[in-house]
Amino acid sequence: MTRTEQAIEFWKSGVAAVDGFTATKTALPGIARPDRILAVGKPAAAMARAALDQFGDVPTLVVTKDDHGRDLPVDVEVIEASHPVPDRRSLNGGRTLREAVEAMEPGSHLLLLVSGGASSLAEDLVPGKSLEDLAELNRQLLAEGLDIVAMNAERRKLSRVKGGGLLSHFNGARATVLAISDVPGDDLNVIGSGIGALPQTYEFDATTRVIASNAHARAAAAKAAQTAGVQVWANEEAMHDDYLAVAAEVGSKLRSMECGAMVFGGEPTVVLPPTPGRGGRNQALALALAKEIAGLEGLTVVVGGTDGTDGPTNAAGGVVTGTTWTDNAQDALNAADSGTYLEQVNALLVTGPTGTNVMDLIVAIRD
Repeated sequence: MTRTEQAIEFWKSGVAAVDGFTATKTALPGIARPDRILAVGKPAAAMARAALDQFGDVPTLVVTKDDHGRDLPVDVEVIEASHPVPDRRSLNGGRTLREAVEAMEPGSHLLLLVSGGASSLAEDLVPGKSLEDLAELNRQLLAEGLDIVAMNAERRKLSRVKGGGLLSHFNGARATVLAISDVPGDDLNVIGSGIGALPQTYEFDATTRVIASNAHARAAAAKAAQTAGVQVWANEEAMHDDYLAVAAEVGSKLRSMECGAMVFGGEPTVVLPPTPGRGGRNQALALALAKEIAGLEGLTVVVGGTDGTDGPTNAAGGVVTGTTWTDNAQDALNAADSGTYLEQVNALLVTGPTGTNVMDLIVAIRD
C-alpha cells in the first residue's frame, strides 16, 4: 500500500466509524418502538435504515439531499432537496415534516433522526417570508464566510421548524431525538439550525442524544493509524477559522512533523469572490495546504468533508503532496476554483455519499 493509499484508508476509517447506519444502530437498544420515524439531513437515509432494521414496519419520512435517499424500502416517503442553497423542495420537506408531527396522536412516540444539512434541506418559513428571501440569506451567509453557529442563528429567524419549532407542534407522549453532529460543541440547538431541539416549553417526555461527532471520527482515524504501526503526533479539532488561517496553522505543524501521522477536524470558512469557480471549502483548504507543504518529500495530506461532498460538487475534498502546488495554483486559489485545479493534477478526493456528516477531517502521513 502506498503512502497516499494509506492516508486515504485512515481517513475512510474515521468516516466509517460515524456512519449514520452504524451510529444509529448502536444507539437504538433500549429505545421503545416508535409510532413514527422522521429523518432529516444528509445521512438521513442511513439513519432511517438502521431504525427500520430495528423496529420493522414503522411509517417513515426521510428528507435528504439529492441522490442521498437510496436503498430504502419502497414504502418510505423520501423528499430530496437542494444543499447548500435551499429550493422549493426544501419548503416541501419542512412543511411535510411539520404536518407529520402535527398529525401524531396523543400517547404516541416519535423517533426524530437529525443530522447536518437539515438547515438547507427542510424549511417551513414564517409568514411574510419567501423562498427567494431564504435563498438570498443562505447565499449571503455562505459568501460572508460565517461559521456554522452564526449561520444557523440567522436561519432560525425565518423558520417555523428550526430552533425547537418542529417539536413545538408535537402533541404526543414521547419524543426521542438522535443526532449526528456537524457543529462545534455538538449542540442540538445548532445542529440543523435546531430542527431537533426541544421547544422552550413542552409537556411530553423527551430524550435527546448526540450519537456521532467529529471527535469520534478523529479518534477512529487515529486508531487506524496506530493499529497500522504509525505514530500519531496530533489529534485536534483545529479547523474553525478562515481556511487560509487554518492552512497556515496546520501547515506549520505538518512541516515540522516527524515520521508518523496527524489528524485534524473542524469546519473552516471561506469568503467567496463575486463569481466563484468550482470547489468547496475542503478543496480550497487542500490547495492552500499544498502551498504550505510545497517541496516537502514524503508527506501526503487528505482533506475531505465527512459527508462525501464539498460544496456544490461531487468531490469530498483533495489529496495533496509536496508536488501538488505549481505556478498556476495561486490563480485557482484566488478565484475559488480549487476544484478545477485539483482535478487537472489528479488530486481530488471522490468518495460518493458516505451516510454521515460530522464536519471535515484531515489525515496527514509523513514517512
